[in-house]
Amino acid sequence: MIVISLRRLLLFALPVLAVSVCLALRPAFTAVSSKTDASADFIKWVDFNVSYEAMSDAMEADISSYGTDSHCSWIDLLACLAAVNGNDFSNYKKSDLTALTDKLNGGSDIEELTKDLKYFPYYQEAFGTVLGEFIGPYSVQTADEDTAVWEKRYGLKVFCPIANGFYFDHYDDFGNSRTYGYSRRHTGHDLFGSIGTPVVAIEGGVIEHAGWNQYGGWRIGIRSFDTKRYYYYAHLRKDHPYTPLIEEGETVKAGDVIGYLGMTGYSTEENVNNINVPHLHVGMQLIFDESQTEGPTEIWIDMYDIIKLLQQNLCEVYKDEDTGEYVRKYDLYEK
Repeated sequence: MIVISLRRLLLFALPVLAVSVCLALRPAFTAVSSKTDASADFIKWVDFNVSYEAMSDAMEADISSYGTDSHCSWIDLLACLAAVNGNDFSNYKKSDLTALTDKLNGGSDIEELTKDLKYFPYYQEAFGTVLGEFIGPYSVQTADEDTAVWEKRYGLKVFCPIANGFYFDHYDDFGNSRTYGYSRRHTGHDLFGSIGTPVVAIEGGVIEHAGWNQYGGWRIGIRSFDTKRYYYYAHLRKDHPYTPLIEEGETVKAGDVIGYLGMTGYSTEENVNNINVPHLHVGMQLIFDESQTEGPTEIWIDMYDIIKLLQQNLCEVYKDEDTGEYVRKYDLYEK
């Protein structure tokens, strides 16, 4: 086990002042660059305010039009809406999206419709970094009596982090205050459930961190394969936080069971339950440049509406009676 990751410690130790400065700078961005100096030309901040309703409607438009001449990318649809409404989805109406898809179905293309929208390229890149790998073609293992078959599909290929059949509750708690150690803001999203609830990987990737962190307790950090997202799963179960899949440097697939919900953390001593209520802390960090992987330049987004969307795709699991571990029921491969 790794004792304390400096990178994760810095995350939770992020001063309020630094966060306030970042908030004041949004959106300070243009295009991605390989530079790492302060003047480099890559996105510096993202406010992800897209509502569940807008994401769900755009996803439906993307999936239903797939394979046609008028296929609509949900990233382009959402970016166009954001460029028009100033990234304010509080008054979103489905008719706004329908009007846009009607124009695309009528022969217009997204370049024509957005040529005068100054911030469309920014939202297209920012939303593409958040959601770009969520929808696409994949093959899933299904049950056909006693014979497993593979079925090719196109759609949502990432999962809710809580396995199917296990209850959880949540509310929009991003940015709420936290006081352990010192005052700071909550940069993740809490899913409240029962100790031992199976936690699955939202997206596939490489395990960058696994072990104890005094703020997150037993935690797992997974970097997406395209390196643009870092998923943080914290407060895992005491004594048995992980499944055998978890080892730094190894890879996991979307839907793999990676650990179990618990209440560890808030202690320099390992394997201690100091969290008052059992829950999974899950966070998504956006990385446009490697200089943003740690410290005050980190970008964490509000996942409340994303989790609501992911509840449309719950992973089936079962308990292996020989090992006592939960494992996924049906495998998945991205194509």
